[in-house]
Amino acid sequence: MLTLFKKIFTWWNRDTFGTRIKTILFGKLVGKDSFGNKYYENKSGKRWVIYSDEIDASKIPVEWFSWMHHTPNKIEKNHDLKKYNWQKPHRPNLTGTDSAYYPNKEKNAAEKKYRIWKN
Repeated sequence: MLTLFKKIFTWWNRDTFGTRIKTILFGKLVGKDSFGNKYYENKSGKRWVIYSDEIDASKIPVEWFSWMHHTPNKIEKNHDLKKYNWQKPHRPNLTGTDSAYYPNKEKNAAEKKYRIWKN
């Protein structure tokens, strides 16, 4: 019952009830990426994604970013882009987490600045 309630009223838990109906009636599955996100398109050319878990736009990998934004690219013909060994795997936006990039070598530098204000 709670999952049905979440489906109807919340958009941050994957797709809503309206999006599910729209996908079933009008959506054509175009492909799936390595994260499990599914990409759909309707007859008029509108494109959307249904995320596999938490909704975060930065979780769309490069291979599908150009497709989502109607940018002509070789991905349009072949959704399986060959990755080179020097390319790093896609990572979502890590701002605000412990894995975020800090320009200083010392990660505690930002915390030290804020501790001064607490005193």
